[in-house]
Amino acid sequence: MADKSKPKIIVFGILFWYPLAGVTYQFLHFMLGLRKLGFDPYYIEDSARWIYDPNLRDSSPDATANINTVASILSEYGLADRWAFRGHYEGGSCYGMTETQIAELYKTADVMINVTGAQELREEHLNCPVRVYLETDPVVSQIQIAQGNKDAIAVLDMFTHHFTYGENLGCPDCRLPTERYTWRPTRQPVLLELWEPMPAKSGAAFNTIATWKNVGRDIVYQGESYYWSKDREFLKFVDLPDRRDTAFELAAGVDADTRKLLESHRWHLADPVHISRDMRRYNQYIRQSRGEFTVAKDQNIRLKSGWFSDRSACYLAAGRPVINQETGFSNHLPTGKGLFSFQTMDDILAAVDAIEADYVGHCRAAREIAEEYFAAEKVLGEMMDQIGC
Repeated sequence: MADKSKPKIIVFGILFWYPLAGVTYQFLHFMLGLRKLGFDPYYIEDSARWIYDPNLRDSSPDATANINTVASILSEYGLADRWAFRGHYEGGSCYGMTETQIAELYKTADVMINVTGAQELREEHLNCPVRVYLETDPVVSQIQIAQGNKDAIAVLDMFTHHFTYGENLGCPDCRLPTERYTWRPTRQPVLLELWEPMPAKSGAAFNTIATWKNVGRDIVYQGESYYWSKDREFLKFVDLPDRRDTAFELAAGVDADTRKLLESHRWHLADPVHISRDMRRYNQYIRQSRGEFTVAKDQNIRLKSGWFSDRSACYLAAGRPVINQETGFSNHLPTGKGLFSFQTMDDILAAVDAIEADYVGHCRAAREIAEEYFAAEKVLGEMMDQIGC
């Protein structure tokens, strides 16, 4: 039974919609972190959006397989009675909590945290006095607001607080507009005990898990196009493995021509869906790596949003050094030991050389950064303080 003395918090998100390990960890960090802080958290998906079926690699109204995948994981972490999925579309079913329990929760919750902004708010949600919009991908919403997009404004107006992983918003070098709303910077909460460092594995590669190509979220701002897809950035550094003896691996789905190009430059390639369909396999992939080398999206790079990756925060927590493309995050996180930002190939090579010269020291520094800046209790505790909870 819920403890009525604890503030009741609903976490909305995309856990059942996209049931792969990176997303699952993202929401476990929220739920378990809030629970450790003494709150009473519930996870809810109640959207008109069909789920994504990894078997079909397409959308589907049948959530059964996704429910079966995720529900057992929630049970494993003591959350068996703390979740609901309701397909708010014709023919959609309700799983977990009953519809009556969901309705009662909407009436009695103290806080709603809409992570990724995935849950559309309806009249029944407005009973909750504190409604948090937590934006995990900055840029598009800020530009839409500046351009007077009425739909975006109508959505954001329904929330009482607005948080963003664009930690550099409002800073002198950030080119994003900050009109109408007070965007409160935050960062990814990580439950450190899920990522205990392992001994280094001989021959391990610097790796990452990424979507190679995305479409549909490019945006034009002040006459310039800003791009969403990471393939543009990876291709700028395609010859990186040719320049050092260290192994580099990319877990990303690519076409035959791209595979041939990457392999010609000594990239190792792995299947991201195979890795991400199993929580333990995903966890091991990160914890047994040499470290992470990855890029950011053009939007975040050129507009200097300060965005940082959920996945990179997990590498740090696992005590694995991270080399990530500069988005302005170095204004807010320590770099040069355990975490490196880069703009050029020379920056990358210097980071690799530094890590290899003192690998154990950089692994220790990575974990220390996670403990200081990403520990779920600290990140979520600061958020709750800011909303007065």
